[in-house]
Amino acid sequence: MQALMIQGTASGVGKSVIVAGLCRLLARNGVSVAPFKPQNMSNNAAVTIDGGEIGRAQALQALACGIEPTVHMNPVLIKPEADERAQLVVRGRVVGELQAKHFREDRIGWLAMVLDSFAHLQPEYDVVIIEGAGSPAEPNLREGDIANMGFAEAADVPVWLVGDIDCGGVFAALKGSLDILSESERGRVKALLINRFRGNLALLDDGLVWLERNTGKTVAGVIPYLQLELPEEDAPFRHENFVPSCLGGGKNFQIAVVAYPHLSNHDDIDPLASEAAVNLRFVRSPDELQPADLIIRPGSKHVTSDLQWLRENSFVPAFQKHLRYGGKLLGICGGMQMLGSFISDDGIEGGSTEGFDWLPLSTTMLEEKTLRQVDQSAPAFADARVTGYEIHHGKSQGNKDDGTLFPFVACSDDRQIWGTYVHGLFEQGEFRMNWLQEIGFTASDGKDQYQRTMASLDQLADALEQAIAPELLAPLLIKSKS
Repeated sequence: MQALMIQGTASGVGKSVIVAGLCRLLARNGVSVAPFKPQNMSNNAAVTIDGGEIGRAQALQALACGIEPTVHMNPVLIKPEADERAQLVVRGRVVGELQAKHFREDRIGWLAMVLDSFAHLQPEYDVVIIEGAGSPAEPNLREGDIANMGFAEAADVPVWLVGDIDCGGVFAALKGSLDILSESERGRVKALLINRFRGNLALLDDGLVWLERNTGKTVAGVIPYLQLELPEEDAPFRHENFVPSCLGGGKNFQIAVVAYPHLSNHDDIDPLASEAAVNLRFVRSPDELQPADLIIRPGSKHVTSDLQWLRENSFVPAFQKHLRYGGKLLGICGGMQMLGSFISDDGIEGGSTEGFDWLPLSTTMLEEKTLRQVDQSAPAFADARVTGYEIHHGKSQGNKDDGTLFPFVACSDDRQIWGTYVHGLFEQGEFRMNWLQEIGFTASDGKDQYQRTMASLDQLADALEQAIAPELLAPLLIKSKS
């Protein structure tokens, strides 16, 4: 078995995490493995070693494999900008705008290119683990499909189908999905997986017997509910780390993250959420901002729209009150651009607009994106190492363009307001600890997020190894590449 595709009964059933876990399991056993997702839809992206952008989940999966991510691992990335409009990224580069009403017709030409990227990976690795998108059982999206069974049929790869029991209806979801598939597609499904099970496994026995009898498919395994410190690609509000243990003050450092409609790259705050003495939460109204020692305005896929949303929803006076009482404010990427005096835009993201004028910077939107990985020391923070990436259309002129403020583009004179273009800037524990001390938090554990991520990936791999039938894992564990 040189390739296996993980498809799901719906979005959010755990496909990305299961692919990451399988990648980690194989890599630990000496198998040369790579991830692949033909088509992804997400505003959470990462920059690859070859200078393109792909879905954040594929970057995590590559980390699980112990390899650098490349644009071939996610050749089509769709980044929503509005209900019926998205930015289209092909092999890491923006190629234009995608309109919902033309989606089915436009994607017909993508299959050959996607298959070519898959063919680029296959000879280099023992196994390629492929992730589907959404559900394969969508009659309205079957024509021209490259994300699920359309790809699986064209590439001739076997499929395991995953359902999430934690959200209910898993037996109906698995059985119903199979019923909607064509005969050849049903034959391609070799096994079923049930994800996120809580409780005594013996209570599920009758259901598993029923499922196998009524589908004719083997249940490959039941994966337990796991609390993992892994970046979420699409659903930050489901991330259990982001649920505060208390909302009171005490000794806890309170962080509020503004979740505007076009929020992107929300995994930037994962290392902060993982700090034991931090309570972090997402907020969608100004009434939810307090208590907060630090307010974060994260990345935005459509800066002018989200800036207008903040104004229309009365966030501005709430931010001003927070600052009057000594609170700190951090803007990341688009969140930083909003804090400057002006955003000059000739139509890249919707037109020019005035910013809040709280940071000494102005931004010009450029057609070509800045895409670069970051790995350098921060002179203003004891030369602590900063790793991450930049991914943005705007170019901002700040008050410290000589690099001495790195990784920040600008900072207010009273050091209450900070702005940066670096996504992932808190991954390195020493820098995170130094900056948090600068803004008044001294209880940081200084732990690199890489350690937490790898520990969770190993926990996940252990669970999959125990849960999945050995005879189904065996074909994946064959090594052929030296």
